[in-house]
Amino acid sequence: MTNFSSRNQLILLIICIITIVVIPKLMLAQNCGCRIGLCCSRWGYCGSGNSYCGQGCQGGPCYTSSTKNYNHHHHNNRVSDIVSESFFNGIANQASSKSCEGKGFYTRSVFLEALKYYPKFATVGSSSDDNKREIAAFFAHVTHETGQMCYINEINGSSRDYCDRTNSEYPCVYGKSYYGRGPIQLSWNFNYGPAGKAIGFDGLNDPDIVARDSLIAFKTGLWYWMNTCHPLLASGQGFGATIRAINGPLECNGGNPEPVARRVQYYVEYCQQLGVDTGENLTC
Repeated sequence: MTNFSSRNQLILLIICIITIVVIPKLMLAQNCGCRIGLCCSRWGYCGSGNSYCGQGCQGGPCYTSSTKNYNHHHHNNRVSDIVSESFFNGIANQASSKSCEGKGFYTRSVFLEALKYYPKFATVGSSSDDNKREIAAFFAHVTHETGQMCYINEINGSSRDYCDRTNSEYPCVYGKSYYGRGPIQLSWNFNYGPAGKAIGFDGLNDPDIVARDSLIAFKTGLWYWMNTCHPLLASGQGFGATIRAINGPLECNGGNPEPVARRVQYYVEYCQQLGVDTGENLTC
């Protein structure tokens, strides 16, 4: 009789623990609506990686602080060894201090800070050469898009609003223009809207914040890269596919071969600096 009573008490204790600890977490995940294995971010969106499972994660396989810090430290050290001060400043120092709005805006320290939110950057393959090629590709586009980190805003961009009025999910705000800003020149309302949701700013109402805040600027560049270009490199499609992902309709298939050639030139140059071959499929 005593053993039976003890067993009942143990069962009740387990039920209480499940009720207090497990069920609230399940309810939280259900409220966010995430599939199993995905995290509910601080902003209420589902996904994986540090932007979702890191700081402020509400449910799912959230990172512990120790794991998060370790991953950030390990990843940043690895990339910072490749993106050395000499490599980064070799690009940024070409910007004239007098005529370039980007002088002092794009810095290596801010890039590395933004990188903490994208731990899968430069992890396209199993070898360090693959990762160096991704870094070379990213900075080749940054160099071209910003004129060696000289421009924050698109040249004459304010003359166009870059509004896709057929997009009902991310409708344009009256009086706001969605021309290119930042290291990858984020453009169009259908990019500002989701970028803002993922990063944590109001991209539709305040697109200019990308030009005011250098950390947000680099985050938008990495956000676009990880969503559109990183998967292409990971699947072995080569640098040419990233050109198509960034500005394909205007440049590829003979549309404007000159900027394509410049992007390729920068990519080849940075691959040489990092000591890796360029791989195949250089152009689009």
